[in-house]
Amino acid sequence: MQRALLYFALGTVISFLINHFFLSSQNLGLDLFYAVAFGFAWGVAYYVDTPGFTLPQKLGLSFLAMGVLVLIGTLLFNLEQAIPSVLKFSTVFVAYYLIASFRASKSLRN
Repeated sequence: MQRALLYFALGTVISFLINHFFLSSQNLGLDLFYAVAFGFAWGVAYYVDTPGFTLPQKLGLSFLAMGVLVLIGTLLFNLEQAIPSVLKFSTVFVAYYLIASFRASKSLRN
């Protein structure tokens, strides 16, 4: 759990710095929200990357996390601005498991 939080924090900070300084949307809150979505994806992907979670559980947790992102994004901004957070989340989540698939253990934890 501690390492998942570390992945969340590092993903958030790195994504925010890149988005804010190189791809600035002129909306600091939105940049921060997208960065949190990016970090959240890395954290969740790492957290469920254990044999204790079945594939349907991993899929269910990722859909739940995307739903939470849409709900929070819609409450803070609007639906049109919340949708890119889901795209960032799903891209990172898929990338994590794509990278892991090249390893013999099919996991980035080991």
